[in-house]
Amino acid sequence: MTQARWAEVDDYFNALLVGSDEALDAAVEASEKAGLPAIQVAANQGKLLNLLARLQGARTVLEIGTLGGYSTIWLARALPEGGRLVTLEADPECAEVARRNIERAGLADVVEIRVGLALDTLPELAEQGYGPFDVVFIDADKPSNPDYLAWSLKLTRPGSLIVADNVVRDGEVVDATSEDPKVRGVRRFTELVAAEPNLTATALQTVGSKGYDGLMAILVTG
Repeated sequence: MTQARWAEVDDYFNALLVGSDEALDAAVEASEKAGLPAIQVAANQGKLLNLLARLQGARTVLEIGTLGGYSTIWLARALPEGGRLVTLEADPECAEVARRNIERAGLADVVEIRVGLALDTLPELAEQGYGPFDVVFIDADKPSNPDYLAWSLKLTRPGSLIVADNVVRDGEVVDATSEDPKVRGVRRFTELVAAEPNLTATALQTVGSKGYDGLMAILVTG
């Protein structure tokens, strides 16, 4: 199996089950034109996030890592009337691209973008009484994943769902000797999830247009 075949399979399912979407396609195009890295979730992964939030009956979502707002749009569309999504982005240029993409999608009144390092803005959310969030999506710098987990636990409740992206790292997650800070961050994150009695979780490997990676789904149980 090759990367080309993985992408071909994604295209097949996307054509039948996801389809083309003007606002989402425009968000990808605008992000590319702005020079943002093409590391947003794939279309089928975005649809999965949307379905998970809908299954969760989410009214509030916290996203850690906005990039160009592609996953933000998918998640915000899952919310009922009156629902709110807060997304955190460290890079002001990314945040501005995301803001325009979210406005184009008609979701400016649903989404709040906070600009700054997440480890600075997360305490602000707690201090200002945000939460508990029904869904948290972690997709930012991997070395900080352990800290993002700690704040996610403070900003959720029993029954909340936490989803973490990019946890397989091309399979490098199994290398206990890795010096890669991204791998080390994901490994520490996974160990903390496993050790926390108030969480239950699983992780899935994925292949597709975004290569070989995976995600973790975590349910807050207590």
